[in-house]
Amino acid sequence: MDSKKRTRLYSRRGDLGETSLLFGPRVGKDHRRIELLGTLDELSSQLGHARAIGVDPEVDRILRRLQYRLYVVGTEVASTNPAKFEVKLVRESDVKAVERVIDIWDAKLEPTRVFILPSGTQSSTCLHIARSICRRAERRACALLRFDPSFSPRVGAWLNRIGDLIFVLARFENLRLGVHEEFAEDRHEDADLF
Repeated sequence: MDSKKRTRLYSRRGDLGETSLLFGPRVGKDHRRIELLGTLDELSSQLGHARAIGVDPEVDRILRRLQYRLYVVGTEVASTNPAKFEVKLVRESDVKAVERVIDIWDAKLEPTRVFILPSGTQSSTCLHIARSICRRAERRACALLRFDPSFSPRVGAWLNRIGDLIFVLARFENLRLGVHEEFAEDRHEDADLF
């Protein structure tokens, strides 16, 4: 038997629909910050799912680093006064760094100016789901910024770029495995089925 006293996983403090922010007050579990935090958690889980399915080793490395970074961004989201507690903030240089990674991976792909159907390999479609979750997180960040103007707009900008990065990686996974991308304009006659 372990001599260390275990901390219970459950505290019962959230049973009435409230939870605590980092270094801050208790808020409703439907608070805009909590909604964004939950969506970031969902995004990280979906990235983990993509990694479990199996992706290119370099893509896996990016996704793993992104999962860690989402945790750090979450601390900014969960803090109502990040400067006071020296919480690491999303900087403009973070947004630019993602842009550089996008450019590297996008250069490996055929350019496209049409909508791509989220289809193809398991890894690609899994990443497309992650991309759509990321877009939801971006919308949640926008809503939080409108509600609380002290919230940094760089979080939304960073999420915008992350959505683009995940899109490029999803396309790369189809290319890597030799699966042809489907374009929304390819089969207009299918839209008449309903």
